[in-house]
Amino acid sequence: MSQTLCRACLQARALLPTRTQVHHQGPARHLSTFHQHRRPCSGHSSFPKTQCSAAAASAEEVAGSAAEGSNAASEAQEPPPEPPLVTALDIRVGKIIKVDEHPDADSLYVESIDVGEEEPRTIVSGLVQYIPKDALLDKLVVVLCNLKPRNMRGIKSNGMLLCASNDAHDQVEPLVPPESAAIGERVFFEADAASQAAPESPNKVQKKKIWEAVQPDLKTDADRQAGYKSMIMQTSAGSITSASLASAGIS
Repeated sequence: MSQTLCRACLQARALLPTRTQVHHQGPARHLSTFHQHRRPCSGHSSFPKTQCSAAAASAEEVAGSAAEGSNAASEAQEPPPEPPLVTALDIRVGKIIKVDEHPDADSLYVESIDVGEEEPRTIVSGLVQYIPKDALLDKLVVVLCNLKPRNMRGIKSNGMLLCASNDAHDQVEPLVPPESAAIGERVFFEADAASQAAPESPNKVQKKKIWEAVQPDLKTDADRQAGYKSMIMQTSAGSITSASLASAGIS
């Protein structure tokens, strides 16, 4: 079977003497010359298998490239960072279109709030001692929409009206979206609305206790802007604020 020789082996073969050269010049000189090139490549069957330097260098380059490719692929496959937990909540701009006193609880209002769905949501809020009914009617507000419906003294409340309150809890006021905010728009806490994760279902919010985990970190800052940790609560029309309460909790 024929074998392929590297350049060094071909050069060494060219230096081997012909019969005529051996007859006239003697074998010693030519054998000495040949021994200087006696390390052939692995394709030469007459000598121990040894890689030529070009093949070794090529193998090292291929191995290096493969390692770099493997590292790049590993980096590319790293999962993206977990989104902030608050993005699991479905918080929307709403408009209060009706307010009634709860028939069986003096401290509760029953509000009808448009949050961009086919029908307004019924939400029960404990705001009677803090805000006159007329001050709520037709106001833009912020509503947590992916809570499981909860029975509030015989009336099912389908969400939560988010409000700021001071530490003593003797001042409470609903969060205020910008006047030009769109009803039903989902608020966001990152660079833009498209970057936030889809909200979880009400069942998962309850099962994982997401609201309970998020709520302690919902606050207004010194400029009365609502936010979660260091992220401002925003709409496409601007940030959401409290009318008068700075550094206040939100619930």
